[in-house]
Amino acid sequence: MPIVVDDQLLSAAQRGDGKALSHLVEVCQPDVRRYVRRHCAAADAEDAMQESLIILFRRAPSLRSAGALGSWLFQVVRRECQRLARKMFRQDVPLDEVVERQYLSSRVDVELRLDIATSIQSLPDIYREVIVLRDFEELTVREIGLRLGLVPETVKTRIRRGRQLIREHLLA
Repeated sequence: MPIVVDDQLLSAAQRGDGKALSHLVEVCQPDVRRYVRRHCAAADAEDAMQESLIILFRRAPSLRSAGALGSWLFQVVRRECQRLARKMFRQDVPLDEVVERQYLSSRVDVELRLDIATSIQSLPDIYREVIVLRDFEELTVREIGLRLGLVPETVKTRIRRGRQLIREHLLA
């Protein structure tokens, strides 16, 4: 569905009328939000929407016609989604981690907390113990090693393996 904007509103926005600019952003926001949700990673959706609306606010005075607004704005949104995706991939984030972030960011907080608690409970004792000490009691690797009588390398390995098992359980 194309964005429908009154020519008078766009004209006022082009003249720099602050109220008209704000109203223009308000009118376009639902369509931008819908487009962003379809074309951006879940973790990037809000950022892409905000950046796109900021660009609209800044560049509205240079728009030629209300008819061109929709296609121009969707190009802006598409470029923002691509820019944020490139930024994520430039950080050398593995693809499975990107998928994992998208999945976990789409979960409701309460539901995710319950799933994490269940995942931790499902861990073998040797992994659960170090995960609880590290992530909940916030002990250092050295402190965990002293408490459990383990060398730091063993503690690190168990933490890594425990977190990996939690991740696998959550994504299963």
